Amino acid sequence: MSFKRFDPNDIVISSDSISGTAWSTGNPSLTSFFTSSVQRAGSSGDYYLSVYQTDPDSAPLTSYSQFSIAYCDNKGSGSTNFNPGVTGKTATRTNFGQYRTLVLEDENAEFQFGNSTNAVSGSHFYAISIDRARYKESLFPGTFNLHISASGGLLKLTDNSKTTTVNTFLGASRVFQIVTGSNGTPSGSGFSANNGSYGLFLPDIGTILLNPQAISESIQLEASRSNNSDGLNEESLYDALQLGGNFRLNSQETITSDYVFVRLRNSEFNYSENPSFISGSTGELIYSNFINQPQVYVTSVGMYNDSNELLAVAKLSRPLLKDFTKEALIRVKLDF
Repeated sequence: MSFKRFDPNDIVISSDSISGTAWSTGNPSLTSFFTSSVQRAGSSGDYYLSVYQTDPDSAPLTSYSQFSIAYCDNKGSGSTNFNPGVTGKTATRTNFGQYRTLVLEDENAEFQFGNSTNAVSGSHFYAISIDRARYKESLFPGTFNLHISASGGLLKLTDNSKTTTVNTFLGASRVFQIVTGSNGTPSGSGFSANNGSYGLFLPDIGTILLNPQAISESIQLEASRSNNSDGLNEESLYDALQLGGNFRLNSQETITSDYVFVRLRNSEFNYSENPSFISGSTGELIYSNFINQPQVYVTSVGMYNDSNELLAVAKLSRPLLKDFTKEALIRVKLDF
């Protein structure tokens, strides 16, 4: 076994971005939407509605949650009180607090829909959370397309990533405005005239927030804000998604690779400590003709730290003959 310290030029770091579909169907567009009667009737049904690619009531073993819909209101409107004697303590208010913590990372901050000159306060909104098993590192900006249909017509939404030159952040997550258009490109102004943008697209946490006021102005999909009453706002948005019939989204992941170049020069790595090569008792070469004309076969490369601890092993596809007349360059790729 022979050792050699790597030079800085022997190591190159590379990053590659790969993308894939977000849905378990393998198709970038989800066109059929189903809910579970069990989930809706359970305790979680008060907070959100899970949406599946196939009917979970008839085929529970092949149905997988794709995303969930929740309605959030900072006053607790749109759902019933937990305790009849305590007003405003509802599922929608709990949802609002959870998304405020997740997105804004500040319990005193407020949501804003739109840019600095056309923004409105987001005191209530719909939240679409993509199931974590559906995407890799993050959602892919520019692939988001959502069709919502109601009595006022069809609304085609996307993010504005392709016209955004500088990324903005809410907390630690990138944020893009949701506008009318397709594939990350706005159509027209892309905004509701009086109510800011149509929402926020947060690809790093798999979350989409929709502005009910802007949607209502465009297609008359009203969000109920009644007190101590279940407004069924999640079901209303679900029905609008079914009528729209198209939710297109991809995910992406950045793969970082270390390329390590192992250079075997003609004068290096020509002898072996294998028992077939040397005498175990004396350390002498068993065959005298190997003194000046050795022949060894390289089968693997081990990478050690300064404490002589083995960190990684690269196996060659076949043994590589090495002697004083040959040089070799072995490229090792480490993905993480």
